[in-house]
Amino acid sequence: MRSIVLAAVFGLALGAGLPGMAAAQTVSGHVLGHAPTDPALAPILADPRRAEDRARDQYRNPAETLAFLQVKPGMTVVDYLPASGWYTRVLAPYLGPQGHYIAMGPDVSNANERMRNYMGGLAEKFPQQAAQWNLGQGARMTAFNVDQMPEGLEGTVDRVLIMREIHNQLRFGWLHDDMMAIRKLLKPDGMVGIVEHRANENAPYAMADGSKGYMREKDVIALMDVYGFDLVGRSEINANPKDTKNWPDGVWMLPPGLRGATDATRAQMQAIGESDRMTLLFRKRA
Repeated sequence: MRSIVLAAVFGLALGAGLPGMAAAQTVSGHVLGHAPTDPALAPILADPRRAEDRARDQYRNPAETLAFLQVKPGMTVVDYLPASGWYTRVLAPYLGPQGHYIAMGPDVSNANERMRNYMGGLAEKFPQQAAQWNLGQGARMTAFNVDQMPEGLEGTVDRVLIMREIHNQLRFGWLHDDMMAIRKLLKPDGMVGIVEHRANENAPYAMADGSKGYMREKDVIALMDVYGFDLVGRSEINANPKDTKNWPDGVWMLPPGLRGATDATRAQMQAIGESDRMTLLFRKRA
């Protein structure tokens, strides 16, 4: 299945089509405006626990992004690969005591030791990590890797958020298992929100296969179509026209990573800011 999906999607780069793609392309032309932000997010975003996170708000636009993705208090939300917890520190307090925050990671049981140590054991490691963030009386928390998904979660999730991670799902071979699990987790009307580093639409394969951190928007839409998700809309909330998207060492040369930056280039990269990003919302198809 994985090889079929990848062949189908990257056939698009050569002008091939996919069954059902005409409808998806029609919908993808619908760029939605900014949804009203929830005033309840303001004190959460201003909380001292986010003192170091706040520098990224100008690029990641959390209030506007969550409004567009239709995330609301009391929901059950999966945060795929929360890493250092940047969105955890927004979502867990915002979902509130009636909500359920779920940290989900890939199956790395067959990966190398470094990746297993870094991404494995989420069920044990993540609660200990989150306890250090002083999240207050926020949402109930669950954490797991896909190969150890707890029983009872199927059909309970309102939203799955994949924030700047679908390129990793693709390049490391996690995508198929992740998407099949996501379909099981979501309610019949559940939705997936994706924010991803956006390659140019005519980018060559080597710049859009995920290895540089970037993907073409039409390829992401095609992948989601294959896995049974219909595009609800797109937003330019997280766009950055200053990003030329041709960095030899990939998106990581931009902030916050600044990979390979020197005294001569650091100011230039900081002036560009974080990457140009697509922001997409999909609904699970029956």
